[in-house]
Amino acid sequence: MKDIRGKTRHQKQKVVPFEREAEYYLHKGMSYYQRNLTGKALVYFRKATEVEPENPVNHYNLACLLSKMGRLSEANNIFHFIVENMDASLSGCYFLLAINYGLLEDMDRSREYLLRYLQADPEGEMALEAAELLEALAGDPGCLPSYSEKDRMMEKLLSTGDSEELRRLYSGSAGFRRALQNRLYHCSDELKEELLRFYGKLGGEEASRVLHQFIKNPWIKERFRQLALLELKKLGETGSVQVFMEGEVREVDLEKYPVKTPVWRKEWQMVIDCTIANMRRSQCYDEGFFDDAQAIWLDFINTVYPDVPRITKCETWAAALEYSLARFHFLGITQKELAREYGISAASISNRFRAINGALDIDRKAYHNMMTYINIRRDN
Repeated sequence: MKDIRGKTRHQKQKVVPFEREAEYYLHKGMSYYQRNLTGKALVYFRKATEVEPENPVNHYNLACLLSKMGRLSEANNIFHFIVENMDASLSGCYFLLAINYGLLEDMDRSREYLLRYLQADPEGEMALEAAELLEALAGDPGCLPSYSEKDRMMEKLLSTGDSEELRRLYSGSAGFRRALQNRLYHCSDELKEELLRFYGKLGGEEASRVLHQFIKNPWIKERFRQLALLELKKLGETGSVQVFMEGEVREVDLEKYPVKTPVWRKEWQMVIDCTIANMRRSQCYDEGFFDDAQAIWLDFINTVYPDVPRITKCETWAAALEYSLARFHFLGITQKELAREYGISAASISNRFRAINGALDIDRKAYHNMMTYINIRRDN
């Protein structure tokens, strides 16, 4: 079987490397992060700093990712480098230094950088949060649990479903409210779901503000964004809201948002497993292709839900998924070749691909990506 470069599917594909713009690596890193592939995201964010080392924003994005991965000391080194050697006016560095030092239980340095943030940007986006944190830290230190103790307390209350105790702590301490909101971006997936539901049950202006802020954040997984939208709808909110999607903040009509969200089914996972198994047997795909195949399938399920087609034979959908991946990346893989590999008919692949392409517009997106690829090469 031949691909577009004339190689067989049982040979490693070789691509002549060329230098890309930093923006490409940032977008690629963001894509991996949204799929919780932080290791791959880290590679691309580091590459952006190598391609454009004089741009402090590239270093800032890298430090933010390291912070979210829990590599706080590494992140702090970069934040320090930015404000000391590149751009002292990038005030977000001071705020995130304060948060990271708080998580490292160095409260003196946390106070120092909260003050420096407010001095550098008194009307900044996080000014209110910084002032509340300083207020909390100004109280009796012996009465305030450390950040790690707060984390354990929140996780225990969330895991046990003790929403009343959470409400009491939430209403009684500005510091706890800020710590709870910070935990929304750092806790496990299971606890994140519980915390989003807690905000939905809590209601009120502040809970609504937290959820609105959450759905605009480009770093979160799509399913949590959808859950936050659902909680806003349950709170009775209507009209348009700002949501991060497809690389930018867009307006979404909350009234038209579906009440139900997909509950993952065994047969959906079987399709992914079957596709990945066949792709690995071919020995011609890089690791990034496996991630893209899963992303296409998840996107398809989320797009057509609740009208998900019945899956009676996972091989037909798995073959269609691999063919969708091939079309998206302009690989020279035919339906006839895949039909032999999966033991099904080419017609069945064609039918399933039409369903996926109809929902996701694979061909149009592939064309757009190819034009971007060509333009980048031309610019370089």
